[in-house]
Amino acid sequence: MRTLFYGLLAAMLITALGLAGGCSHKQGHKSKESSYCPAPDGKAVVDYVTKKNPYQQWDLWPGKGKLYKGQHPHGAYLTTYVSPLAYGAIEDKGGEILDTSFIVKENYTPDENLAAVTVMYKKSGYNPQAGDYFWLKYGADGEIQAEGKAKGCINCHSNAQGNDWLFNNDQ
Repeated sequence: MRTLFYGLLAAMLITALGLAGGCSHKQGHKSKESSYCPAPDGKAVVDYVTKKNPYQQWDLWPGKGKLYKGQHPHGAYLTTYVSPLAYGAIEDKGGEILDTSFIVKENYTPDENLAAVTVMYKKSGYNPQAGDYFWLKYGADGEIQAEGKAKGCINCHSNAQGNDWLFNNDQ
């Protein structure tokens, strides 16, 4: 009984101190473990999703495969990866995506060439008026094309505010 009490106490302290969760994404998915959470900054996020915790090792959006049919403004074909924290919330239909979750969408041309990568990064306190998302678009060459409180992203995704700014598989 005493061991159980101390175990629960330790878990509560870890959670209260913010040491659980974060960008570690230790949920048994394929992503590389990392204790680093990037700042809401284009270069830091690109570095995180391409080097520190490569998004291509994450799961695909539940129910979607690679190169599914897309639409403007993203591309003719899309492949969407979700970090483990995001995957669990999407799969469980739990409402909100958890803080420090990522959604990374590869945007392809009609001839299936990568044109750009778009990222939604949930960062608590970053932008409460837009779901606390940091928005990012970078080209196939890695050059950042838009970042931060990107008006085009926010204007479009505001149509899905009731679903935590995310369009589901039916939209």
